[in-house]
Amino acid sequence: MAEIEKDRVVSVLNQILETELAGVVRYTHYSLLVFGFARIPIVSWLRDQASESLLHAQQAGEWITTLGAYPSLAIGKLLDSHTFDIAAILRESLAAEMVALDLYRELLTLVKDRSVALEEYARQMIRLEELHAGEVDKMLRRPGSAAAFSPPA
Repeated sequence: MAEIEKDRVVSVLNQILETELAGVVRYTHYSLLVFGFARIPIVSWLRDQASESLLHAQQAGEWITTLGAYPSLAIGKLLDSHTFDIAAILRESLAAEMVALDLYRELLTLVKDRSVALEEYARQMIRLEELHAGEVDKMLRRPGSAAAFSPPA
């Protein structure tokens, strides 16, 4: 098995850490903006996502220190359209999830056939992010529509 390119792997892991920390802030912030009849389940879901993002950030940070590097203290880009519209919040969430998914895929490319543990970690995170993106996609669909959500051009 070839060796990993430690500096590149750590760089991507730090980007993942920063992105997931931004998710903690973003989902927590979003949970404060929900009003109306469906508030309770949506707020609960958003706060669960914030907790999941924190766990993902911690996992990335653990990998960084396992590799003997220093975890970033920065935070990723925070998307915010300054709206209380749940659909807009979900569209922003989906966009952010796609960024994270791309980073996990990049990590997989860097570690594939080089580190079984890191490869399995990347695959597991890709699986979770794909499932999460699928759930957000379903939330954005019109009731009764089976077609996948597609953002306006």
